[in-house]
Amino acid sequence: MTLTIYQVDAFTDKPFTGNPAAVCLLPAARDEGWMQAVAREMNLSETAFLVPKGKDFDLRWFTPTVEVDLCGHATLASAHLLWQTGVLNPGSEARFHTRSGLLTAARRGDWVELDFPSTPAILAEPPAALLDALRVAPLFVGKSAFDYLVQVDSEDTVRALKPDFAILAIVPARGAMVTAAATTPGFDFVSRFFGPAAGINEDPVTGSAHCCLGPFWAERLGRAELVAYQASARGGTVRVRIAGDRVILGGQAVTVLRAELLE
Repeated sequence: MTLTIYQVDAFTDKPFTGNPAAVCLLPAARDEGWMQAVAREMNLSETAFLVPKGKDFDLRWFTPTVEVDLCGHATLASAHLLWQTGVLNPGSEARFHTRSGLLTAARRGDWVELDFPSTPAILAEPPAALLDALRVAPLFVGKSAFDYLVQVDSEDTVRALKPDFAILAIVPARGAMVTAAATTPGFDFVSRFFGPAAGINEDPVTGSAHCCLGPFWAERLGRAELVAYQASARGGTVRVRIAGDRVILGGQAVTVLRAELLE
């Protein structure tokens, strides 16, 4: 039996930028070991597996080393692919059943909007390893349900970061996001995301991190709608809108690869 697997660049409208995700639409559920092996073989920050569930889909995400509870860019990639391949009508909402509950995606012109749970950061005492690894003087350190959030003084500081990933991997969290107010025109804040404990030294564009970054910057800037840039080497743009205890993430996506997965 052969399965088709796709690679989609998410949070970008240009191939070979943004965050690449593999997406595999399965006819029926497969065991975790097989999915983890495929994700390891794809060697991208996330591989998404979709299984039809009536008009909805079960959705699971795997890094090369672990299954994760929430992933924005691979959800965006999955929705984009369902519409592009005609599995879903372009006017239909994509509905995903996940370890983080029901997530939905809708098309808004050339953009896709994801409806995700808010995961605000609470002021936290930083572990010594976190600051040793990042080598920055933080203005604020908080902890969300998944990650540490570290605010620094400037966009230049964010862009210049060279973390010690071996030290950062021992921090008890999925990862760490480092953020500052943007000085680049057109953006409200910038960030980078590091997750060596999950097998990803630096994630190019992290949708789920913006479920934390969005509320953080909305409170400080006094606005519910923001535009963010994740300043990795590939880079990507995320539109953020706060809606109560939900965060609406807007992004674009481009399919760059279609292949047959042989079993």
